[in-house]
Amino acid sequence: MRTFVASAKSADSRWHVIDANGKVLGRVATLAARLLQGKHKATYTPYIDTGDHVVILNAESVKLTGRKEDQKIYRRHSGFEGGLREERAVEVRKRRPIRLVEEAVRGMLPKTKMGDAMYKKLKVYAKDQHPHAAQQPKQIEVA
Repeated sequence: MRTFVASAKSADSRWHVIDANGKVLGRVATLAARLLQGKHKATYTPYIDTGDHVVILNAESVKLTGRKEDQKIYRRHSGFEGGLREERAVEVRKRRPIRLVEEAVRGMLPKTKMGDAMYKKLKVYAKDQHPHAAQQPKQIEVA
């Protein structure tokens, strides 16, 4: 019997929708990362991008457990000396709520060119509207 090895041509990409309304951020992010990497498929191959597209809705109402809302710090650096900017999750949620979900998922993907390609297949929206209805995405429930 021959061993199946996926190729870039044979990888079929599906679309999934995750509703993050009232769900815990880490659970939403781990599910999205698994779908983006293609680890839920029998044809998963580590060195080929076999993952699917993921749309996450209601990012503004995702839940942070414990005291993370006040204690979790998001950092970014401009590249210049003294260019480190820090803000708490409360301020990030007010200013740009989709960043909470995007950074959580990005941190769970590989830090390679293939990880960048996987990240491009993630679409996050603050509300429950999305323009991807033509792709007929399948609703996925978070545990």
